[in-house]
Amino acid sequence: MATDVAYVEADEAHHPGSSVYVRVAIVLAIVTALEVAVYYIPSLHGVMVPLLLALSTIKFLFVVSFFMHLKFDDKLLRTMFGAGMLVSLAVYIAMISMTTVNYHVPNLAPPAEAAGEAALAASE
Repeated sequence: MATDVAYVEADEAHHPGSSVYVRVAIVLAIVTALEVAVYYIPSLHGVMVPLLLALSTIKFLFVVSFFMHLKFDDKLLRTMFGAGMLVSLAVYIAMISMTTVNYHVPNLAPPAEAAGEAALAASE
């Protein structure tokens, strides 16, 4: 029983106080305001998706690090969570790229004149 109490006390010693969480919440509010501003500023529409991805990644890291206490967990857990985030971000970027890129598919059918000449040559 004494080891349980010692473990809880040691675990609580690594966590920051309330002021840190308030500062993190303020940073999250500022980043959210920037995300809204990016959407409404017309000159940023060309880079809107990368900017929003970067800002949402920053928010994700803050929430995971502080409010989910991942910052205070083992390095293995942080690495696994970070790797999962990178994979999901890569999949998301790939999906956006596949749906927004205008692919040019060449017309493989011969032109009408050449097709007519080929048919005429084959009939002779």
